[in-house]
Amino acid sequence: MSEEKIESAVLVEIKNNGVAKITINRAQVHNAFDDKVIEDLTNCIRKVDANPSVRVLLLASRGKSFSAGADLNWMKKMANYSWDENYQDSLKLAGLMQSLYECSKTTIAIVQGAAFGGGVGLVACCDIAIASEKALFCLSEVKLGLIPSVISPYVVGAIGERNAKRYFATAERFNAQDAKHINLVHSIVAHDELDEFCDDYVNRILANGPVAMYQSKQLVNRVSNQPIDEELVLETAQRIADIRASSEGREGVSAFLEKRPANWAVTDKPKL
Repeated sequence: MSEEKIESAVLVEIKNNGVAKITINRAQVHNAFDDKVIEDLTNCIRKVDANPSVRVLLLASRGKSFSAGADLNWMKKMANYSWDENYQDSLKLAGLMQSLYECSKTTIAIVQGAAFGGGVGLVACCDIAIASEKALFCLSEVKLGLIPSVISPYVVGAIGERNAKRYFATAERFNAQDAKHINLVHSIVAHDELDEFCDDYVNRILANGPVAMYQSKQLVNRVSNQPIDEELVLETAQRIADIRASSEGREGVSAFLEKRPANWAVTDKPKL
């Protein structure tokens, strides 16, 4: 196991079982992010993405809140920015969201508390979101006369157009049950059981083929909202033929038929 502190506000832990954990460590400001945190988070995600030993990326935070979104002091500073400065600053936040969404690893958000504004964006960018029963959510931008712009492609993709129109316009708070109902989160867990649930969840994922997980993620992005025409049919046939003929595909089928763990499966199941 290795642990590297990129900055006190962002921690990265890479474990020997192929799991990386990025933790926002600004509990004193409810894990709100400013330009430096955005830069650090982006760099951490890209570093993990480039690490071939990593299969799963966990995104978590310390303290009571998952993330309050933008830091108030940072917002005060931005109030005096020119249009061009605001645009360049927004591009950095957009880059963070894109890096998380496009990460080749299976990404899991562990939401232990409040996720507001950009914090909701981080949750929506992850492939899987697990929330404590105490979690709260709010797309609060319009209260400040702003819009949830750079996070909108990911939030709308997660919760759908009509739900997005509602929560973007009302800036109302909603709980974990509501978040699950609109598909922002996948599972709700008792607060004191969150870590154990995530341990079990990740250990199940580690039994799966790493290349197949990556290819499955790319497959969803490719076929989503596309017409089922001849081109798509042929492409999906090619994709399954490619992976069937691959070393991982052959090993997976052989392991299943021989009733043994595949050579990529993590069997010791260490704690996360």
